[in-house]
Amino acid sequence: MKQKVSIFWYRRDLRLDDNAGLYYALRSKYPTLPIFIFDSEILDDLGNKHDARVEFIYKTLLDLQQQLTKLGSSIIVRYGKPLEVWKSLVEEFEIAEVHTNHDYENYAIKRDKQIGELLNAHGIGFYTHKDQTIFEKNEILTGNKTPYTVFTPYSRKWKEQLNDFYMKSYPTEKYFTDFLKIESQPIPSLNEIGFFETEQDFPKKIIDEKLIEKYDTLRDIPSIQGTSRLSVHLRFGTVSVRKLVQRAIKLNQTWLNELIWRDFYMNILHHFPHINEGEAFRREYDAIEWRNNEEEFQAWCEGKTGYPIVDAGMRELNQTGFMHNRVRMITASFLVKHLLIDWRWGEAYFAEKLLDYDFAANNGGWQWAAGSGCDAAPYFRIFNPTAQTKKFDPELKYVKRWVPEVSNFDYPEPIVEHTFARERVLKAYKTALDKK
Repeated sequence: MKQKVSIFWYRRDLRLDDNAGLYYALRSKYPTLPIFIFDSEILDDLGNKHDARVEFIYKTLLDLQQQLTKLGSSIIVRYGKPLEVWKSLVEEFEIAEVHTNHDYENYAIKRDKQIGELLNAHGIGFYTHKDQTIFEKNEILTGNKTPYTVFTPYSRKWKEQLNDFYMKSYPTEKYFTDFLKIESQPIPSLNEIGFFETEQDFPKKIIDEKLIEKYDTLRDIPSIQGTSRLSVHLRFGTVSVRKLVQRAIKLNQTWLNELIWRDFYMNILHHFPHINEGEAFRREYDAIEWRNNEEEFQAWCEGKTGYPIVDAGMRELNQTGFMHNRVRMITASFLVKHLLIDWRWGEAYFAEKLLDYDFAANNGGWQWAAGSGCDAAPYFRIFNPTAQTKKFDPELKYVKRWVPEVSNFDYPEPIVEHTFARERVLKAYKTALDKK
């Protein structure tokens, strides 16, 4: 007779410590077996088979396997369509219950509904838990019980409601003896799931407290490492947001606000799912007539616009999978406002390139730049790349690192003149919004 097990399904939470779903699985009456599924529904849509994010997940799984092996257990890693994988798992193991953590994207919600129905049909409980946010869904609402759509009052309410209960870590380590005792199981190689190794240098999972203490004064300077570079770890859950909030409260309120922005955008995604279908948060902005010049878009992608700060940012992104936050705003504004190219084109390009790609934050950032979002910059606010450079990279340290030919004769002329571009986009926006 098979031994009954509790399964913990890893997704965006690739760690053993302070993990809500894992904690509840370990607290069940049954030994816990961790699993991870390389989802072919997602991976098969990735055009780049040297995608560093897949490698990051793979290397993290190898690390998790080492930790679990020391505990006399293992993680089971499969590749395929989740529904088909779960059908085989139900046959393979005597599953009493399944625990996992919430995911707020439309695909994940539909997937989890399918899996829940399958498991319930076999008499297996399916339980999901809040883990990647401090507050979610209806936990932060206005006095009228409606969702906030502006960040400042949301963040104020977020801080008012915060207490030790919401920040408290889950003490999973107390229950590590409750993992299922099995031999270490092989993990499919990158090649076996259709991917290849990259030479990507991943940011270390280090909380640099001295850097965070100075975050508010250094975060806008792209030539230095003034940001924590923990975003990729937050994205895949190799660090706990609760532990980061605990540190942020003591170290720097501006850094805390960045973590609140993350909750805010996931809150928006939950309450306004139409943004997950490619629509503008403010639907009237879908009336804008974009130029969508493909040659200009390609120049932007390659960092050949003739605007050094824009080109530096795009080349940093293409080469490292990272772009400094201030420069993300400048490059996004340039694509939408200077070139009058649909923000969705830029959103999709960032989604393909960013190591820390997260739909809620990426969509929120791009709609902010376009003026169509929930907490958007007014559409008539248009970043001047030259002025931004003088303010944040006056000695061109950042620019020269990524665009060494900036002073040479072969550096391209600006793709568009700033004043002309500004007048053109203001006219296009006004025409569209006057129709509402």
